[in-house]
Amino acid sequence: MMDEENEDQITLGQVLSATKTKITYEYDFGDSWEHEVVLEKIVEAEAGAHYPRCVAGENACPPEDVGGVWGYVDFLQAINNPEHNQHEEFLEWVGGEFDPEKFDLDAVNELLKNRENHELNGRGNI
Repeated sequence: MMDEENEDQITLGQVLSATKTKITYEYDFGDSWEHEVVLEKIVEAEAGAHYPRCVAGENACPPEDVGGVWGYVDFLQAINNPEHNQHEEFLEWVGGEFDPEKFDLDAVNELLKNRENHELNGRGNI
């Protein structure tokens, strides 16, 4: 049986402390999005830089509640085929357009900044 801990009390530095260590993070237990997180290197903090921050990434995040991996495959097929019976419905759902290859580094860092501010103001920890 695995020991359970409150994730609010655990930092990434506690579970990823040496280069090349990795963890599997599951987001949304209902849809089972699994992410492998690998610590590639540890560098000194830069004066004036905001943390946490993302330094690189690839591809767009699937829309929230798309239905897991298989739902995302169906979604992509529908939005890329104007003849698909859910084409218009899915495009409307995501605001008119979706580029699965787009990665917006600034938007990710803004989300991290807003999340940190929310947690500091709401729960007092990160």
